[in-house]
Amino acid sequence: MLLLSILVLCLAAGPLLLALWNLVLYRRPGRATGRPAISVLIPARNEERNIAAAVHAALASEDVALELIVLDDGSTDQTAAILAAIDEPRLRVERAPPLPPGWSGKQHACATLATLARHDLLVFVDADVRLAPDALSRMAGFMQRQPELGLGSGFPRQIVVTWSEQLLLPLIHFLLLGYLPMARMNRSAAPSLGAGCGQLFIARRASYALAGGHEAIRASLHDGIMLPRAFRAAGQMTGLFDATGFATCRMYRTGSEVWEGLTKNATEGMAKPVALPVWTVILGGGQVAPAILMLADPSVSAALALASAIGLRLVLAWRFRQPVLSAILHPLGTAALLVLQWAALLRALRGRPSTWRGRAYPAQ
Repeated sequence: MLLLSILVLCLAAGPLLLALWNLVLYRRPGRATGRPAISVLIPARNEERNIAAAVHAALASEDVALELIVLDDGSTDQTAAILAAIDEPRLRVERAPPLPPGWSGKQHACATLATLARHDLLVFVDADVRLAPDALSRMAGFMQRQPELGLGSGFPRQIVVTWSEQLLLPLIHFLLLGYLPMARMNRSAAPSLGAGCGQLFIARRASYALAGGHEAIRASLHDGIMLPRAFRAAGQMTGLFDATGFATCRMYRTGSEVWEGLTKNATEGMAKPVALPVWTVILGGGQVAPAILMLADPSVSAALALASAIGLRLVLAWRFRQPVLSAILHPLGTAALLVLQWAALLRALRGRPSTWRGRAYPAQ
């Protein structure tokens, strides 16, 4: 039991130490110099509750020459009518062509938007993201100061309200900072080090073309991982910035949306037949087992492991304005995440499709 406690402590302390170092590197970018020209591209399918706020937030951007294009991707709600009522010369509303076989809806919409854009900086933003007036200038500043990058991505502040949102969604920052070696990512173009947030990307047009753009990941449901990897596979570096202070997003609003949204992405992330058992040991051992050991056989090692796991989450809760209760319930949240990942893998192995926005996609 002592050896088990020590192993659990190592599995818990490793992410803590890496995250503390990553927090030094993961920062909010400064504003751009000059007045950069940016094409903001929003794919919209049945976004009547989001699209007006997303458009008005983008139009309020400061210190940039803005082109805003929204692609209505076969919406059956009031999305088109809401867009038609917005009288703004910088806004263009287009309709998506029919979805070709082998494409996911979002990747086809983004690829179409890229062909419509006029400027060299392309910002892909989801309709549920709200940009602050300085957001685009800061994103352009990030690319100005790192000319070697072809793609940048930021993680907005995640707005969480319901129980399932609070339990699971703050784990995004925990997984990113606790397990991605950002110093190595910044030095190497290895595709395995590619990471991003599908809610918010900025790309140079030339790099986007070299990487094949969204066509390179046409069947993907998880552009947050797959798009940076496609850029890196083409020799284009990618980078990350902290968007907490200038972008917010509420991804899901119900428990069923949380489940459906996270499981559709899972099999392109950790829910793979080889990877998931490893992740189960890493996360279960370092983040769930300490709480179990403290209940079954308390020890100094188990206490330190639990303090490392929850302590890291408390630091992240403070840094990224997350609920403290979510951090305290970290072992439970991690266990729920693993259950979700295994459910996604079993669904894929059974050949059951993923569904999103009224479309069904074959199991990956």
